[in-house]
Formats: sequence, structure tokens, C-alpha cells
Amino acid sequence: MLFHKIPQHRKGLILISLTAFLWSSSGLFIKILSLDAFQILFYRSSIAALTIFIISLIRNRKLNFERDLISNLCAVSFAGILILFVISNKLTTAANAIFLQFTAPIYLLFLEPVFLKTKFSKKNLITIVICIFGMILFFFGKLEIGNILGNIVAIFAGLSFAFFSLFLKWKKQIHGNTNTINNVIVGNIIVTVFCIPFVYNKLALNLTESMILIYMGVIQIGISYMIFNEGMKYVSATESMIIAMLEAIFNPIWVFIGIDEKPSAYAIAGGLIILSAILFHNFVLKRKESLATEAQRNTKLL
Repeated sequence: MLFHKIPQHRKGLILISLTAFLWSSSGLFIKILSLDAFQILFYRSSIAALTIFIISLIRNRKLNFERDLISNLCAVSFAGILILFVISNKLTTAANAIFLQFTAPIYLLFLEPVFLKTKFSKKNLITIVICIFGMILFFFGKLEIGNILGNIVAIFAGLSFAFFSLFLKWKKQIHGNTNTINNVIVGNIIVTVFCIPFVYNKLALNLTESMILIYMGVIQIGISYMIFNEGMKYVSATESMIIAMLEAIFNPIWVFIGIDEKPSAYAIAGGLIILSAILFHNFVLKRKESLATEAQRNTKLL
């Protein structure tokens, strides 16, 4: 009952922070499991799709699966995030995988002007250059082929994340809504089907693996996304992405406590540069632009 008395904006902040905390546990369990990436993806996504579908039915939420191009692109890009993130976690450190995935806002700075015809600011270019410098630092330190390949895969996971956000905004322009639940269910089904050729002859699991995968499917992906979707009602899309970046803080901590995996000094420096640049862009530069726009509007009214 007390939760209902919390102001709506603060409620959104709490819900999305909780989501980030739950999402962040994935890195540790991906590392702990001796299964390959496709086995993890197959079980996690099939369980997650079923979980979200059942909860939606219990809550009497209408599931209208759109089949237009933009909705399909949302589902495919979400599937790309899941697939590429798990693969990158198996190849590189959890810190590298999560920090490079959260480079998504950088790509949106130049993707949105191209696809959504928004204005591109020169200040955006400065943010992009700083973030690219931060990304380069991830390729120093451990120079093994697997680590480098994992970093590259993680960058593509970030691109998928950016395209997912872009397609959702595009969908809102076209349909007037951002019904992400349907896209997430379909995205998880796509992952499940995609993985079948890689796992059909190695589906056996022991009890520990089964329990971990059930947690990952039901809680870490399924329920957590339902919480995220609820939180999105009370905060802006930009705020939600910034708060979700808490996952990048929690994820390496989980892994360090669980298996003593330490990110390199270069990765920590790169991650701090990227997060600082994105936070500065969204909280300082955007605020100044909003104030300037409001001042111009007031001047015209006078």
C-alpha cells in the first residue's frame, strides 16, 4: 500500500533502478554456467517469452502482435541485443561487455537525425568523439583474440540496443504507442528459434543449470522487463536509459564478488569516460538547449 503513495516520478525511478539491478545479475550467471552461449540463450529466452506471456494474460493485458515492418524491426533488434550480449560475455570480461553495450546513446546521436529527421548538433559530435576515445581504451590491456572479438561483439550489442530504441521512437511516431511487451515476447521467440540449430543435440541440463536458467528466464529477463515497462510510464525515455545504466555499475560488481573477475584499468577508465560523456550530454547540454528553446518561445510571446 505504501508504494501507491509514492509520487509517480519517484516510483518510476525506483522501478527502473530495480530493473537495472535484476538485469545486472546476468553477467555473473553467464560466466558461472559451463553451457555455451546458444544453450543459455535458448533456455533463457524460451522461459522469458513464456513468463511475459503468462503474466500479461493474468493481468488481462491485451496482446496485439503487430506484424508491420517497424514492429518486426523492434523485435529483431531486441533479439540482437540478447544474442550479442551473451556471446560477448562469453568472450570478454563482463565489464567490457556491459559498458560497450551501453554505448547505445552515442549511436542514437547520429542515427536519430538520419531516420527521424531530428536536428544534429555540433555538441553531439563532441560527445561522440569523447565516447569513441573511451571505447578505444577497452582494446588495451588484454590483447588476446577472444577478448578483442568479445569487445567487437559487445559494440554490435550496443548498436542493436540503439536500433531498438530508435525503432521504438519511430513506432511511436507511426502508431502513436510504444507497446514494447509484444516486441519483447516476439524478440525472445526469435532468439529461441535462432538457437535451435546450435542446441538441438545438447539440451540436457543438470539441476543447478536448470535452476539458474529458470531464474534468468523468469526473473532476470521476464519479470524485470515487466517492471521496466511499468516504470517507463512515469519517466522519460532518456531518463529510463540513463537510470538503466546502473546495470553497468552493478554487473561487474556481481562478477567480481562471484568469480573474482577484475576489469582492466583501461576498461574502468573507458567506462567512466563513456558514462560521464553520456550523463553530461543528457543532463547538462540537453538542459541548456531546453532552457534556450523555452527562452526563445517566451521572447516570441512577448
